[in-house]
Amino acid sequence: MSETIYVMGHKNPDTDSICSAIAYAELKKAGGFLAVPRRLGNISRETAFVLKYFDVDKPEYLSTVRTQISDLSIDEAYPVLPGTSVKTTWEIMKRNSVKAVPVVDEESCLLGILSVSDITDEYIEAHESNNIASTGTTLASIAETLNGTIICGSAEDFHTSGKIVIAATDPEEMSEYIGRGDIVITGNRGDSQSKALEAGANCVIITCGVRPEEKILKHAADAGSVILLTPYDTFTTARLINLSMPAGAIMKSRDIVKFNRHDYVDDIQEKMLKTRYRSYPVVDDNNRIRGFVSRYHLITKKKKKVILLDHNELAQAVNGIEQAEILEIIDHHRLGDIQTMHPIYVQSEPLGSTATIVAEKYFASGHPMEPRIAGILCAAILSDTIKFRSPTCTELDRKTAGRLSDIAGISDLDSFAAQMFKEGSSLQGRSTDEIFHQDFKEYAFDSLNIGMSQIFTVDFDSVREIGGEIADYMEKLCMQKNYDLLMLFATDILEEGSLVLCAGEETGLVEKAFGIPVVDGKAYLPGIVSRKKQVIPLVAVALESMD
Repeated sequence: MSETIYVMGHKNPDTDSICSAIAYAELKKAGGFLAVPRRLGNISRETAFVLKYFDVDKPEYLSTVRTQISDLSIDEAYPVLPGTSVKTTWEIMKRNSVKAVPVVDEESCLLGILSVSDITDEYIEAHESNNIASTGTTLASIAETLNGTIICGSAEDFHTSGKIVIAATDPEEMSEYIGRGDIVITGNRGDSQSKALEAGANCVIITCGVRPEEKILKHAADAGSVILLTPYDTFTTARLINLSMPAGAIMKSRDIVKFNRHDYVDDIQEKMLKTRYRSYPVVDDNNRIRGFVSRYHLITKKKKKVILLDHNELAQAVNGIEQAEILEIIDHHRLGDIQTMHPIYVQSEPLGSTATIVAEKYFASGHPMEPRIAGILCAAILSDTIKFRSPTCTELDRKTAGRLSDIAGISDLDSFAAQMFKEGSSLQGRSTDEIFHQDFKEYAFDSLNIGMSQIFTVDFDSVREIGGEIADYMEKLCMQKNYDLLMLFATDILEEGSLVLCAGEETGLVEKAFGIPVVDGKAYLPGIVSRKKQVIPLVAVALESMD
């Protein structure tokens, strides 16, 4: 499969979410898929420690999976340089069946757009003004357009006024029509050629491929004039010469409606409706042309393909998930509210960690697992099960972690886990916002909007010291984002209990769920360490009993 598959965990990712996404992307790549891991938020200190310990790069940040222009199969662009003749540009358009081409500089940066209508408009106006000089048309461009040969003079001698005259009248009367610096188109009559030069013509174009007499060439050389020989007849020459003008002279360069390849399809639709052009240039961040997009491209737009790990609720999913195509969901939480258009692969198991599921899938695939991948999966299991202390932990979690530790070369799980928790639980130097959102999830319980945050620590006193600041922060957040209830569970890894801080109008729900009084917005919950298995079910039961 050539299309990119984005493998990602939830917002405010924890170690299990990040490490599982990295490992599962590696497994998909081993199966021949173009899979890449992504993160939806900043990684925690614990996760940063794990990735550094096993020398694994953190995934790139992904803000949304809304459909972008880069997801569309847009039309190819056929750029021309500003000096390219209109005739050559026209031929490029016909050859590629396009109505417009971008005019670019040497770095492929967009300068303007030249359309068929621009060419036809300018062609008609050019016949009226007969002014080639104002467009900066070069002698070389004229020679190329007329398939001509310069037999006298050079580009240095070309100083035309730009006016074009056809020598169709009596030679004796030509001086009345020809001025100094004009371009004169004439046939094989030597007297007309000579009179044109005498009148001051800067360039004499001789049609039908007839070479002039030597005295005419000498006359032109002495006068510093140019003689160009073309195989075309006079009518064809007169018709084509205006097409020698450079594309850059008649291109549209102002008020161009263009899009960036990273623009979202939803956003460009409105501009398309207001402007109603046939197509629109697409550029990259450096203004380099990347193609043209039209309305019909929006009808056949491709959705980004995603695999969700460690979550299955909209509130925790990447922004724009409704515009993406979900291929798989690998999770160990309760079933949420994500819906799909088609049947997909879902694996949700009552285990302590998503990493356990990913590891078992790796083992079953037969693909060899690198020690670094085994290391981050083992760390994820230790983190999510609080080193097997969580009530969500199963025997499979323990066995899988042991098997992974052997592959990763972790000789002492207890020592590694202690170091990981110590690195991750330090609150020193961290803002209140960073602490609260380190592992924050939103849940929709009936009509209530509830948010739960959890931090793990081996230094419980430091949590009590900043408890007041966090409480104030939570109260403000409730008002700003209309939460009915916010909870932060500060879980003591060693004592296996949690201090819960509450804010919002539904703090009574906490008392109902745990059967303890909430004093000054906080309460201690002995034995409560798992948000998924111990907190959410009790809150759900309390809500049902209150209905």
